[in-house]
Amino acid sequence: MKKYWLMKSEPSNYSIHDLQKEKKSLWDGVRNYQARNFMMKDMKVGDMVLFYHSLANPPGIAGLAEVSGEARPDPTATNPKSKYYDPKATKKNPRWHCVEVIFKKVFKNFISIEMLRAEQKLKSMLVLKKGQRLSIMPVQKTEFDHIIKLSNRTIKHSDIS
Repeated sequence: MKKYWLMKSEPSNYSIHDLQKEKKSLWDGVRNYQARNFMMKDMKVGDMVLFYHSLANPPGIAGLAEVSGEARPDPTATNPKSKYYDPKATKKNPRWHCVEVIFKKVFKNFISIEMLRAEQKLKSMLVLKKGQRLSIMPVQKTEFDHIIKLSNRTIKHSDIS
């Protein structure tokens, strides 16, 4: 059964446009056990991903990706030259895992966090909950479908003021 996810990245580190150029990428460098466990235990090939730009002005959903490869050891964890290097990770016990994602599309309309908050149908989204800082979080199908509709609609001035 297909699942839906929101995955955050700082656009100064890796943006939807970077993924667009590369076509596919490992979602590496995640150093939170709960987010890692989502990748290891729950994410499957074919799952859809809302690509969220965090620490942007404003933050929000920039596009769409798809999980194209199941979890595997994160190569950045055992690479001493990587900023995501973990000296406790080894080839035998990698500790950290990542999935592969492929680019699907850049949204016609960037969906800011303020726009998400303004949508009654999205009130229960984890990304909108106080204190929710995970870089990977599940999304309900109804929320995903509503966001896809938002990404395609014509934005009126009253929608953003």
